[in-house]
Amino acid sequence: MRIALFGTSADPPTAGHEKILRWLSYRFDLVAVWAAENPFKSHKASLEHRVRMLRLLIDGMESSRRNVFLEQDLSSLRTLETLEKGKQRWGNAEYTVVVGSDLLMQLPRWYRIEDLLRQVQLLVIPRPGYAIDETSLRGVQQLGAKIAIASLTGLDVSSTSYREQGDSNALTPLVIDYINQQHLYKCQDAIQTSLHVH
Repeated sequence: MRIALFGTSADPPTAGHEKILRWLSYRFDLVAVWAAENPFKSHKASLEHRVRMLRLLIDGMESSRRNVFLEQDLSSLRTLETLEKGKQRWGNAEYTVVVGSDLLMQLPRWYRIEDLLRQVQLLVIPRPGYAIDETSLRGVQQLGAKIAIASLTGLDVSSTSYREQGDSNALTPLVIDYINQQHLYKCQDAIQTSLHVH
């Protein structure tokens, strides 16, 4: 059984995340996704809200949902611990950790990265604006990584650009509705306010 492990900040989850999940769903037997607490980032929405938005994103993907699951209990600050939890659940499967190309430079700083890389394959998803840096790639390979580069380029949307510019094209309708109901990001409130002013 081939299992993809995909932790994402999901702050908020975007149409780009949805595209990646769809792509993964055709290439793996099971795609386990969760809202991650990235120790290298500061999150704008609480973990509880990010989990709910991720669930809405997955619920909106009817055609791929058969093998894409929100597995929030896998979440850990350390990917190695996430892998251990996965092994307790699914046993001796073939595990692939999915990361965006923006994380390549962080990887060598991950907790016990060499232990992790001995047990998993690494799938790097190219992200617009984050060229895959050969030096970073070589550095991770020297730590023992078995790396594949996805034949998919993520959409040119990001959680950050949504938070900073309020680009609603970056998100799926269910997630937008949730953000509006919960007043999660300042950009949303600003958009709502400007709509009422004019």
